[in-house]
Amino acid sequence: MDIEKLKYPIGKFAPREIKFDEIKNWTEHISSLPEQLSEVLKNVDEDALEYTYRPEGWSIRQVVHHLADSHMNAFIRFKLALTEENPTIKPYLESKWAIMPDVKNIPIESSSLILRGVHERLTTLLLEMSVQQFSRQYTHPEYGKSIDLAYTTGMYSWHGRHHIAHIKNAIKFGKAHWNK
Repeated sequence: MDIEKLKYPIGKFAPREIKFDEIKNWTEHISSLPEQLSEVLKNVDEDALEYTYRPEGWSIRQVVHHLADSHMNAFIRFKLALTEENPTIKPYLESKWAIMPDVKNIPIESSSLILRGVHERLTTLLLEMSVQQFSRQYTHPEYGKSIDLAYTTGMYSWHGRHHIAHIKNAIKFGKAHWNK
């Protein structure tokens, strides 16, 4: 197996010049993520939640909780950028968040509910934003640069699809050699 293909099953996020129609498509992807997640997980049992999508990758359980953590942060980033002038956001250590007790000990349904609520609110926000608002920015200190909300919309659209592909791969590979 090609480890890069396992890491990035839909490829890396690399937008060209962003057009408003593309933002509309990304908004639809963001809106549909909770339903897509429910659909892909409908026949996954408790044991399968520990399957990983690649050697040393996260389990399905960790990916679901990560999606909630990440997309909550995304929603906050949007709100900050829309209400403040180029705020500096607070990054988080996602690899450490992925091994915390709440990830290990609570059902994935709690994160599915978070995603449903966050995506409903984020989609409402995105649909009401003007073209000019998509150019508003926040500064990401890890990257040392400002990022606009158009790019951020695409990145989180990609992020959801990226992790849905991870979950599908983990289910497909099942008890592959790295899951033994």
